[in-house]
Amino acid sequence: MKDKSSRRRQVRTRAVLPVRVRGKDACGALFEGLAHTLDLTPTGARLGAIRHELNALDTLVVLFRQRRIEFTVMWTRLLGEHKDDAQDEYQVGLQVVAQEMDPWGLCSTHSKTHQVMRASVVSAAA
Repeated sequence: MKDKSSRRRQVRTRAVLPVRVRGKDACGALFEGLAHTLDLTPTGARLGAIRHELNALDTLVVLFRQRRIEFTVMWTRLLGEHKDDAQDEYQVGLQVVAQEMDPWGLCSTHSKTHQVMRASVVSAAA
């Protein structure tokens, strides 16, 4: 039997990035809050620190830097129930609604940095 990582269609990149999320919770109430990414792929993400129960197939908007990315909730996982007034915490798996080359804007930053470093090395060697 194959493990989960060998069945994945895309490589997951572990990345903890602060994000703001907006959407509708399982009761239909609008919410906005802070969360963070756990894993990123070119077409999705896994978020942690979600303090609202969400329904699969609902839309969630994620704001990161100057980007606004719409996702579909694919799954949710309750991490632990709190007996007191503290809110429960969920992890959610998301799939991007509109395919973009680099929805997180991280690859272009890396390639620009690489080009600058490469140019510096070439000019230093001359």
